[in-house]
Amino acid sequence: DQYNKMQERDIIIIGAGLTGLSTAFNLKRQGREVLVLEKADRIGGQIRTYHEDGFTYESGPNTGVVSFPEVTELFQNLKGSCEMETARESSKRRLIWKGNRFHALPAGPLSAVTTPLFTLTDKFRILGEPWRKKGDDPNEPVGALAQRRLGKSFYEYAVDPFVSGVYAGDPMKLTTRYALPKLYNLEANYGSFIRGAMAKAKEPKTDRDRLATKKVFSAAGGLQKMVEALAADVEIILNAKNIRVTPEPDGYWMVTFGGHEFRARHVVTTVGAYELPNLLPFITEEELRPISQLFYAPIIQR
Repeated sequence: DQYNKMQERDIIIIGAGLTGLSTAFNLKRQGREVLVLEKADRIGGQIRTYHEDGFTYESGPNTGVVSFPEVTELFQNLKGSCEMETARESSKRRLIWKGNRFHALPAGPLSAVTTPLFTLTDKFRILGEPWRKKGDDPNEPVGALAQRRLGKSFYEYAVDPFVSGVYAGDPMKLTTRYALPKLYNLEANYGSFIRGAMAKAKEPKTDRDRLATKKVFSAAGGLQKMVEALAADVEIILNAKNIRVTPEPDGYWMVTFGGHEFRARHVVTTVGAYELPNLLPFITEEELRPISQLFYAPIIQR
């Protein structure tokens, strides 16, 4: 076994999902020595692509949004081994069921005023949103913020479907500044969603800013193609069970699993928070509790 002897690495990354692999890929591009450890027998985490009868489908996430320039830059760096595919413009139209039929989700202030999804009272609230008092609770949930600024019907027929679809979570339990920081900052910095959005639209954009196109994307051939491209030149050990990380007196970290030992200058963990107590035994249970007890919404796709 090539890993029987004590070995040293510059950086060890625990977890070969998208976060771990993209971190490893970017560090490798900077010339760093990286080793990725994965407890499963495959890479990709929740991402898994299947091809059947000429169709491509995903058992995990199926799309993303180009919300940040780093997404475009990643695909630029993967050019030749993985290509981005963006959704057709018609896919921007979102439909919400109300009463006995579907209605298009408003895409701007004008359609928000004319849509039957929102009550007349809330439409007036939307018109008055720029002058509404700014909130003072830094931990205000997404649902409470939406109802306070825009009204209950806006929350029920716009925010709740969106948040449930993206996070599979309860908008009344998701803290806005963590789940939707851009939305939170519009109110915090400009006092209003509408005023903030208008101000942001007027701000000069750099060429790099324009890379964040907001388009829905996947990878040609499925998201697993992106995972495979990220992992192509990265050293990965699969089936690395029962990983433990402990600090060494000289500032290094000892990483052990299945009788193997590695020393590393840096360790990056990308695993679920519930695994951290076993992974990092040198941190007390009390210190880890706020993180290790995070709720992960279960999702079943049929």
